[in-house]
Amino acid sequence: MSFTTLLIPTHTHMLKALSGWLEKAEVQRGEAGAGAILSARLAPDMFPLATQVRFACVQAYEAAHRLRGLAFPALIGELLDEGRNAADQPGSLASARARIAETVAFLETLEPGALDVSADSPIAHELANGMIFDLTAEQYVRDWALGQFYFHIMAAYAILRSEFIEVGKADYIPHLLPHLRSGTGPRG
Repeated sequence: MSFTTLLIPTHTHMLKALSGWLEKAEVQRGEAGAGAILSARLAPDMFPLATQVRFACVQAYEAAHRLRGLAFPALIGELLDEGRNAADQPGSLASARARIAETVAFLETLEPGALDVSADSPIAHELANGMIFDLTAEQYVRDWALGQFYFHIMAAYAILRSEFIEVGKADYIPHLLPHLRSGTGPRG
């Protein structure tokens, strides 16, 4: 499996699922009520839903640029700033979904094999706090790019569930439902 065939579908499927969860929140609460959900968090020291959405998008952009050895576009900085300031300025569900759509559109522009570098390629991954991880491309994809992306996706899902938004397993894996063997769906 190549890095491209692993990351691009993973990011695309899960970001589309996240957008669907936000749409359900809007339907279930209306725009005014759903907007308050963007400020919800699982614990006082965790970022709110609005941040989790932005940071999930950042992870998709970051991996695509880092693996290709490209400088980060200004958009990554904008998403990070929006995420860091989301406690005071959470935005709207429409703006969150627009960021997701923008990220998915970017991912869909990547050519087949775009992220396929040697598994041993060095990746120096620097965090905002000055910490630097020296990783191979394989370590970066396996241990950072996928892990961090799913962390933010799952935090968003958990926040929505904790706010009593009716999302479930089928909402988490809608991209797999076309592969469901006929006659094996839930009964009852």
